[in-house]
Amino acid sequence: MSHALKQITRRQLFQQCGVGLGKISLASMLASDLAAGEPLSGLHHPAKAKRVIYLFMAGAPSQLDLFDYKPKLVELEGKPIPPSVIAGQRYAFIQPDAAVLSPRFKFAQHGESGAQVSEVMPHLAGVVDDIAFIRSVHTDQFNHAPAQIFVNTGSGLPGRPAMGSWLTYGLGSEADDLPGFVVLKSGDSLSGGAAMWGNGFLPGEYQGVPFRASGDPILHVATPEGISEPSQRATLDLLAKLNRKRLDTVGIDDIASRIESYEMAYRMQSRAPELMDFSDESDDTLAMYGMARDDAGSFSKNCLLARRLVQRGVRFVQLYHAGWDHHSNVEGGLRGQCKQTDQGCAALLKDLKRLGMLDDTLVVWGGEFGRTPMVEASAALGRTLGRDHHPQAYTMWMAGGGIRPGQTIGQTDELGFHPVEDPVHVHDIQATILHQLGINHERLTFTYAGRAFRLTDVHGHVVKKLVG
Repeated sequence: MSHALKQITRRQLFQQCGVGLGKISLASMLASDLAAGEPLSGLHHPAKAKRVIYLFMAGAPSQLDLFDYKPKLVELEGKPIPPSVIAGQRYAFIQPDAAVLSPRFKFAQHGESGAQVSEVMPHLAGVVDDIAFIRSVHTDQFNHAPAQIFVNTGSGLPGRPAMGSWLTYGLGSEADDLPGFVVLKSGDSLSGGAAMWGNGFLPGEYQGVPFRASGDPILHVATPEGISEPSQRATLDLLAKLNRKRLDTVGIDDIASRIESYEMAYRMQSRAPELMDFSDESDDTLAMYGMARDDAGSFSKNCLLARRLVQRGVRFVQLYHAGWDHHSNVEGGLRGQCKQTDQGCAALLKDLKRLGMLDDTLVVWGGEFGRTPMVEASAALGRTLGRDHHPQAYTMWMAGGGIRPGQTIGQTDELGFHPVEDPVHVHDIQATILHQLGINHERLTFTYAGRAFRLTDVHGHVVKKLVG
């Protein structure tokens, strides 16, 4: 046996036979449909959404000060939380018997749905009837980096594919000249880092591509000075020829990904700058988002950019806005973050609805966990009137994409500590997102190191109350 043949894996052998990984995945996904005699639609069931915009609030917003009002906390302000409530709990920075901290803001009911929203989110309060709130979300992780990675990839450890990677692997992209999975960032640094949009063990073309908010959207994509288009095209053709020759010899997946990356970069050279040019957006649209034409790096600009991306066929757009980690002065911190994000979130929903896109665009908002009903205060760390990490219960919301709007799902106890009605795990959120795009989360798998992996690991259930 030749040395080259010894290097070929089973996956590479399938490619040599003309059966790519995508075809194997599709065949596996559609096996039961074929047996039932149903047409091969490419989906496990009819999709209600075509694309996802995920507004990830990194750092963990306080649900108790934004969405989940608890009068009992006002009554118990400054008193230790009952021992029966905190038995067996672990915290990052405070003792479990720390004093209760009441909500920092006034709440009111809004819309026909009567959803309760804090006074620091006046713009979101105006669109609550388009939203489904989930107050009973819980997670397995209680520190930022693993919790952020867990929400985005289904595992608390780096190395698994991100949700956007799974979706583009399973469904492909409707955009030929833009990546199927785009990442936009604003605010502070992210604890979870690039592991949150990595492709993991999936082929490289499914990795999330970070876009910059100003200048060239992607570094090193613009044509270098002095290089003509014919010359560049000839160079890429030569590179592709050499790479394909090597691919035909050893069949390594990374080579095919490299070829596609070069071609995608070439196509993006004309598309990406046009995407960042907002001159075709009306003054009314910019005002709705609360931004000026020369804004750079703002969350509102990223919301508008997300709308422009999904208009052009991008499957999954992930907006990361960091800065919600309020171990001290939760009141001041939330005022600042809501001022940066509230108008953009509401404008995105209004804009999608105006364009007739909200029905098939799923918008998701949430962080990695919640915040404690107990106060965090430490003279040594210089912290007062903050809240610690709280994985037991927090709030997320969804809109569009076939989600039933104008409802609040799940309830927590009178202290906002534990879910007492319709608990929803992070894996349930992931399963529901896939479901809305026509995918059964248990059947979208990829075999790696002898095991069939999936986004939801071995857990997860679709939240039926959300989907109809």
